[in-house]
Amino acid sequence: MEPNDAEVFAPTEKGRQHLKAGETSLSAADLQLPVLVDGVSSVALIAKLLPAPDRGALDAALRKLAADGLIISSTEETDKGVSALTEEGYYMSIARRATVRERKKGWRPLVLVVDDDPDLQRLFKMYLSLEGFSIRSAVKLDEILRGLSKDTAPDLVLLDVHLPDTNGFEVLDRMRADPALKDIPVIILTVESTREAVLTGLRGGVSGYLTRPFEPDVLTRAVRTVLRLPSPD
Repeated sequence: MEPNDAEVFAPTEKGRQHLKAGETSLSAADLQLPVLVDGVSSVALIAKLLPAPDRGALDAALRKLAADGLIISSTEETDKGVSALTEEGYYMSIARRATVRERKKGWRPLVLVVDDDPDLQRLFKMYLSLEGFSIRSAVKLDEILRGLSKDTAPDLVLLDVHLPDTNGFEVLDRMRADPALKDIPVIILTVESTREAVLTGLRGGVSGYLTRPFEPDVLTRAVRTVLRLPSPD
């Protein structure tokens, strides 16, 4: 059956858990739909919120999500859809495998951590160092640009949204516009938990989006997933 404009889909329990599982096989574009499907927004409203959607592609994507048991057809459209898409407290923990650069013998993955909280910087460095990663830190824009432009570019960037003199999404846009940086995977780590913010990250091509607070193992698992690294023994 083809979805109609007034039809409403709701996430199943499997669908809700998928967005919190720490790993996903869905592309950034495909992940927009599970984020937007909320049990109150019609297909027509969701189509308006997608950038230049192809209605045939949208219908096919909805059918596939339903077939995979991630969403289910709900009852009827309500007028709560728009507000539901901007409400606070939207929790997400996703990471998907990125295309990684060639690895030489003795390679040790280098992670650039961008966060303005010194306590979190220290914690991230401790967690990731114990897992065998090399760490580079940055807070302000000039430090971020230096961290990205050194002879050895990072293998992955952990990026907060709220920074002293810039915005994490602006940094993401800069990276994606630079041929030398566009393929470096980025994981957003933030308290910015509105669906609008999550969609901004997905549309910017992030490989992961973790809303804080989260446990250390969630962070390390996400980094390993994105870099296609096996779990430590």
